[in-house]
Amino acid sequence: MKKIILSGYIDVPNDQIKLVKSALPKHIELTQQENGCLTFKVTQRTNEPNIFDVYEEFVDKEAFEKHQKRVSNSDWGIASKSALRHYVITEV
Repeated sequence: MKKIILSGYIDVPNDQIKLVKSALPKHIELTQQENGCLTFKVTQRTNEPNIFDVYEEFVDKEAFEKHQKRVSNSDWGIASKSALRHYVITEV
């Protein structure tokens, strides 16, 4: 079984920064409750406020896919979906 790691950054449009920031605490809480999530981190860059760095580590592909499905329907997912283009998914 391979762990799945998603790392990259989200370039959020100015008009959606408040939505992303308000949805982030709930998104982090739900992600931490998921059994397959080992590590989850989102940080906003201070020198580039539109950029949020993302790091997610999951126990396996099934857990990652479950998480992605939930995220796509959340406020965080809706706000960040079009912006999450700069990422890499690695199996280790």
